Amino acid sequence: MNPTTKTADPNKILVHKTRMGNTEAYLGAVTLKWLANRVSFASQLPLFQNKFDPNTNNVAIDPETIEEILQRPLDWSRQAALTQYLITKKARKFPAVLVVISPEWVDNPNAPQWDNNKRATESAAFFTSEDADLGFLDISAEYSIYALDGQHRLMGVRGLIELIATGELPRYTKAKKPTGKSILLDRLVETYNLDRSDLNNIIQEKIGIEFIPAVIKGETRTEAKRRIRSIFVHVNLMAQHLSKGQLALLNEDNGFSILARRVAVIHPLFKDLPQRNPRVNWDSATVSAKSTVLTTLQALENSAQAYLDFKFPHWKPLDKNLIPLRPEQEELEQGLELYNQLWDCLAALPSYQKLSENKETLDLRRFSHEKPPGEGNLLFRPVGQVALIRALGILVFNKEFLLADIFTKLGQYDADGGFSAIDFPDSLWYGVLFDPNKRRVLVSGKDLATRLFVYILGGIEDKMELAFLRRDLAEARTIEGRSISFEGRLVSPKNVGLPAIL
Repeated sequence: MNPTTKTADPNKILVHKTRMGNTEAYLGAVTLKWLANRVSFASQLPLFQNKFDPNTNNVAIDPETIEEILQRPLDWSRQAALTQYLITKKARKFPAVLVVISPEWVDNPNAPQWDNNKRATESAAFFTSEDADLGFLDISAEYSIYALDGQHRLMGVRGLIELIATGELPRYTKAKKPTGKSILLDRLVETYNLDRSDLNNIIQEKIGIEFIPAVIKGETRTEAKRRIRSIFVHVNLMAQHLSKGQLALLNEDNGFSILARRVAVIHPLFKDLPQRNPRVNWDSATVSAKSTVLTTLQALENSAQAYLDFKFPHWKPLDKNLIPLRPEQEELEQGLELYNQLWDCLAALPSYQKLSENKETLDLRRFSHEKPPGEGNLLFRPVGQVALIRALGILVFNKEFLLADIFTKLGQYDADGGFSAIDFPDSLWYGVLFDPNKRRVLVSGKDLATRLFVYILGGIEDKMELAFLRRDLAEARTIEGRSISFEGRLVSPKNVGLPAIL
């Protein structure tokens, strides 16, 4: 018999039965519309009706519910981004949703399906085999179906249907309180050049779904709950999140990520060469104390965005949680040329030239108090690289400075030791990118460092802006009410001035 002859029955779904250990499951596919209409959040199960918050769709955690809760609380701040992803990305793809199927008798301790020992006499899933493990699963109205893993995907799909039906979707906080402006369908259509006639087809697209029974034959209700909770934990525990470096490596939509990994493999300063330690950390976002790399892929991505922000502002998504649109190839090639040119200029600085003189990045990065002592050069710290490059982007693309003129100044500044020994008071970067108390790099000083770079390169003329910069520099060099002058003396904050412009 051909099993597809029954697929027109809305109460049955064609599935493939699987088993791992004592966990049986049924794999199928449903439309997004079916998923939104038929699958509930676990918190909406009948056993939670007295503890259910209809506003957040979450269950109040108390002594009565703590052992019943099956999954993490819903985070409604994620809905907008997930919905926007579904409606704007042509290459959209959600992983299969893992759901629990539970007939009415499961929540009735007096139902005949429980024997005298309170063990189930049958599975909560009613499967009719047609061809070995291929067959039909009963999904009629008597069955509750709730998302075990994929509740936020379900949230995104429901948001999609609301957005298409009403033309707008509110933004929410985690606790589902309205915040900010709603997402407007008209704006998305205009921004992403969407075809309105195709929008309703999206909800008919299919997503994978995997059903597991709320109870299997021979289980007590308590054992069944423990099994389902355990499955949820194991599914999430086994799923390894991508690191920031891995995201930059794989991202095909973010133009800055694309530029970063291209420069990392083609530029002479970074590309792997025989008999030379790798210069790019492709995984971690930080450089460890003993690392021989020069930078990280994440820092290269951040630098690309910092430099080209003013040139290609549309490369960033409308919403920080949205996946950006991949830039056109012509723009990518233009961006790569500009970013590669920047690194040509940086590589010519005396500090980076030392690498061709058999100096190691470790020796140039370490501070003077570390063993063995190093040069303390900010150009060998990702935070220093990003701060400088952000300033260069502001000067070149916002203030229209010539890159060649800037690097004439930076070359002399570097030769005079301006980037080195940032762990000494006579350095401009002491207290800014170096924390004298904890004697380590100060990541929080990146923005101030960028402003200082813009200043010393002649990019700040406004008197008020200069006053604020002088104040912020003095605060950065102040400990317990006393500031440290560039001569290493304790002075009042007002006596900490700004250095001369290059």
